[in-house]
Order: sequence, then structure tokens, then C-alpha cells
Amino acid sequence: MAGRLDGRVAVVTGGCSGIGLATVRRFAEEGARVVIGDIDARAGRELAQEVGGTFVLVDVTVKEEVDHLFRVAKETYGAVDISFNNAGISPPEDDSILDTDLEAWRRVQDVNLTSVYLCCKAVLPYMLEQGRGSIINTASFVAVMGAATSQISYSASKGGVLSMSRELGVQFARQGVRVNALCPGPVNTPLLQELFAADEERAARRLVHVPMGRFGEPEEMANAVLFLASDESSFITAATFLVDGGISGAYVTPL
Repeated sequence: MAGRLDGRVAVVTGGCSGIGLATVRRFAEEGARVVIGDIDARAGRELAQEVGGTFVLVDVTVKEEVDHLFRVAKETYGAVDISFNNAGISPPEDDSILDTDLEAWRRVQDVNLTSVYLCCKAVLPYMLEQGRGSIINTASFVAVMGAATSQISYSASKGGVLSMSRELGVQFARQGVRVNALCPGPVNTPLLQELFAADEERAARRLVHVPMGRFGEPEEMANAVLFLASDESSFITAATFLVDGGISGAYVTPL
């Protein structure tokens, strides 16, 4: 069923790679006009040309730049119907709490959690004025269970994204704005590929816990985001939307 987002305007942060890139393409396939926010100017412009959308160079940790991103979407297309707040990092410096210094902690919190706050704060006035909107925030399966590998700031940041999404989903439900948290399991993205390159043993420990026996693909996450963005999920808000290959439901995995 094509055209599920016909006439909708969608903003995607972290739109030039991984889940964000797959979602930009999926949204465009379904008829959305997409505004791509990212720090990669060259890739962003090329992607915008590919999908017939708009690229905005943005550091999602800077309020003025985030406000500008959503203002461009509104001024260019007349509405902001969907906001996929997806930008995030998982640097190797973020490890056990015993080894992660304050600078690394703060950087991950800024990019993964504060940016979602800034995006929600920027987009909500437009959606409330319209009386409609769907916000999807990227959390993680580690927001609902312990991580197999230590990433103290990443895990804490994603827990914050999940909690914030629930609060906003409840707060604005009767005003036509839905807010949900996408919680992916391990996904075959550049972030995970970098982890494999840096520490193959650590990365492999993730896979052993996935009942399906493989990592997810960005396109599978994009399909989930499409569902949450579309009217097909019109009675879903404040939800923990797990797309994790069963990892959060497994006590042991099958051989």
C-alpha cells in the first residue's frame, strides 16, 4: 500500500546514515516531503536531491540550529507532520562507569538525549497549532533491559529518551499529537560496524543474545518508523515500540 504519507511533511535528524538514511528513503517512497537534518553537508545535499527533499545542516545539540531546522520545514512546506528524532552516537570512550570520564558522559547525553528534548521542544508548537502530528524518538532496547556490553552514558541516555517519550505521549494525546519511542535491537549500521572494527569480541556478544540470530537491518527499522508515522498507528502513543529480534524477551537464546 503505497502513499501512506502522501502530503505529509517529515523531519528526520541523523538522516544521512543508518536508520535515518533508510527512513528518509522510505518516507519519500510513501509520498512524504522530507527535511533532512545532519552534520554531513555533502551527503545531505546529495540525499535531498535523490528524494526531492530539503537538507539543513544542523548540530542537534545547539538549540538555535534545531529551531532553524524545524522553522525551515514549516516555512518551506507549510506544516510539520512527522518528526523522527534519531541522531545519536555511541563512541568507544563510553564504556564502564569506572572508565568513562565526565566529558565522554556529557557528549553522549548531549547528542542522544538533550537533542531529543530540543527537537521535541521545537516541533511541538507547530504540531499543536495544526492539531496533529507524530513524533518518533529513537531510544533502544537497552532502555528496557541491561546492556550486554557496558555503555553507561548511552544506556542512560536511551532510558531518558524512553521516559521523555512516554511523558510527552501522555501529555499531548488529547491535542492530536502522538509521541512514541522506537527501541531497536542491534542494527547493522555504521555505529555497529565501527564497534566490530574496534572490538570484535565485544560486538559479537551482542549477537549471541538475539533469538533471531542476526542483526536487524536499517530498512526494517525504517518500516517500523513508517508505521508509527502513519495513520495506521493512530491509536498508539506513549509506546515502547521494540523492534529487536526478540532480544528483550529472551532469557536464553535457542541454539
